[in-house]
Amino acid sequence: MCSNTCTVEKIYNFINDFAPYSLQEGYDNSGINVGDGEKEVKKILLALDVTNEVCDEAEKGKYDLIITHHPVIFRGLKSLDSKNAAVKLVKNDIAAISMHTNFDAAKGGMNDILCEKLGLVPAESLCVENGVPMGYICEYDECTAKSLAERAKKALGCRVVRYNDGEKIVKRVAVCSGSGGSFMKNAVSKTCDAYITGDVKHDIFIDAHNAGLSVIDAGHFYTENIFFDFLITKLKEKFSDIQISKAESNVDVVEVI
Repeated sequence: MCSNTCTVEKIYNFINDFAPYSLQEGYDNSGINVGDGEKEVKKILLALDVTNEVCDEAEKGKYDLIITHHPVIFRGLKSLDSKNAAVKLVKNDIAAISMHTNFDAAKGGMNDILCEKLGLVPAESLCVENGVPMGYICEYDECTAKSLAERAKKALGCRVVRYNDGEKIVKRVAVCSGSGGSFMKNAVSKTCDAYITGDVKHDIFIDAHNAGLSVIDAGHFYTENIFFDFLITKLKEKFSDIQISKAESNVDVVEVI
């Protein structure tokens, strides 16, 4: 329980305890993206991304803080306008904290949650970037790549799953949440049969096919839209007096036909 007034900074420090911001990649911008650390927090809204709809929901619900996975400010801003989510948050005095690649890399973080959702048990790291382990390799009961893709679709609630070489027999599986196509060669070098990730480009599929690896693209949104139960439980244990809600407007903005 938070015995004194809860602030943005106190919540940031608590997140830093279980997902140290020192783990974030150099290109990332995790942390307090909008607002002052001293701002009092009574209501928190959770979302994967800060869309304009999430901003509007936070304003209408009188939330003090939004916690997201993806930073609301990721690249440098060269102009400010009323449609920019960060500008909307400042205008409405709503703070924003992101926990992006630090949470991906943290023990018990996004990739652990993804493995749990998929029924996989991590055996070793997929790779190490700048001294930080990323992703996992898991041993799996023998199945085809197609059946593993079907399992991922059901477990993650995907509308579409892309994969190659569906009849390949799979025993050793690599996993990386979000956009993990750049780690495909690591999966190959560690003799994996399949690799579950998101945002896979065409050339990665071709290289994987030629290397004998089945890649299962379950989507960036769906491989990361899985952390809410974990975070709500974690925050409630520490800040029991604060209202914490998952945004109803937290949806995949990409449509398929």
